Amino acid sequence: MIPMWMSELSSRSGVPVATVKFYLRERLLPPGEAVGATRARYGEAHVRRLRLVRALVETAGMGLEQVRRVLAAMEAETDLALAIGSAHLELSPAPHDAPSDHSRARVAALLAGGEWVNEPHGRHATALASALDALDAAGQPLADEVLATYARAVRAPAEADLAHLVADDPTLDREAATTYAVLGTVLTDPVLLTLRRMAHEDLARRRLPGSS
Repeated sequence: MIPMWMSELSSRSGVPVATVKFYLRERLLPPGEAVGATRARYGEAHVRRLRLVRALVETAGMGLEQVRRVLAAMEAETDLALAIGSAHLELSPAPHDAPSDHSRARVAALLAGGEWVNEPHGRHATALASALDALDAAGQPLADEVLATYARAVRAPAEADLAHLVADDPTLDREAATTYAVLGTVLTDPVLLTLRRMAHEDLARRRLPGSS
């Protein structure tokens, strides 16, 4: 651990000192190494944790209790793949209402195609079924073939994320790797959404009548 004082920890993480102290009180950040009665030293793990908490709060819009659940999921699993998966589960919000049996069946059929090992009644599958219900309710149903196209398309960026996870630093420990994966998801979601909107604009200009 390369030690640093709180002022440097604040500078490195981009989190104000007052907020660092708040996260310490809320136990979202582990305590540093005590040096005397009123001072402590911190390390790279604290920088990573602060960046993660900041992204979850400011970018993902999570409340502190949800952030605690993400951190607990990261820490509960010793297996790297399970730790990443458990932390990502907390990124899918629980729906206000249970999804319809029809949408659940559509999601189960998608997962049964052989390319996915996700739990058909898990948090992500439930969130997807609820999203399909919302489309139906708005009069904009998503056809099965379009859903399948979306599913195939999103695998490429997910595979790229995991490839970079190992390539960037093959020695990452479990918490560092999970932090990397969760941060990547939270911070790149807006990139993927914006690229999709740009693609719509591009294709509309190329294909629709009256476009220039």
